[in-house]
Amino acid sequence: MPPFTAGANGPMTKAGEIKTISVIGGTGALGGGLARRWAEAGLGVIIGSRQADKAEAAAAELAERTGAARIEGMENSAAAAAGDIAVLTVPFAHQQPTLEVIRDSLAGKILVDATVPLVPPKVARVQLPPEGSAALLAQAILGEGVTVVSAFQNVAADLVDSDATLDCDVLVAGDKPEAREAVIHLASLAGLQAWHAGPLVNAVAAEALTSILIFINKRHPGKHAGIRISGLDGD
Repeated sequence: MPPFTAGANGPMTKAGEIKTISVIGGTGALGGGLARRWAEAGLGVIIGSRQADKAEAAAAELAERTGAARIEGMENSAAAAAGDIAVLTVPFAHQQPTLEVIRDSLAGKILVDATVPLVPPKVARVQLPPEGSAALLAQAILGEGVTVVSAFQNVAADLVDSDATLDCDVLVAGDKPEAREAVIHLASLAGLQAWHAGPLVNAVAAEALTSILIFINKRHPGKHAGIRISGLDGD
């Protein structure tokens, strides 16, 4: 099946035709690291932040690091509107207010939600929201006009923004197979192997695994536990 994504003007286009990706929360470790990898892969990148000047500073720094020309920084709602596809990489406490700000800008698009429902200080304990998962909460907030796909929760944020090979697979959950395929394509551009993990309700597994990986890493200081899908050669 060829990969697809929802374009800014509504019609579905091939993932290979995605030109610009908006990273909402792109000033953080995970968002910034993914943005760098996508910029180096040739995509245009828009860094989103609650403060436009902070986004612009992060974009300028990323452009200097990568030498990529197509990097911009914008306030979150403008960033979400400008990209062909959007990725949300904010802490759980900021997920709902951020989604409420960018909701109208995402109409007809795919939102890739990397949110993990971590509740400090007990981040090594699984604590799921009443909606069942952060991804299901996102879909409820955004409504049927936006396709939410869950991915990237189990990637070590401090390794993404490095030149290290990422020894971690990505579970991609979403209700539309073509939307999952688009996100798998984007993961491959970031140097990651990704897998179809079923409908959006299955996002709960990846979200819960993050707390388990945090617990494991605390038991093994300096290590970066990840997940691997074995027994398959590729999808």
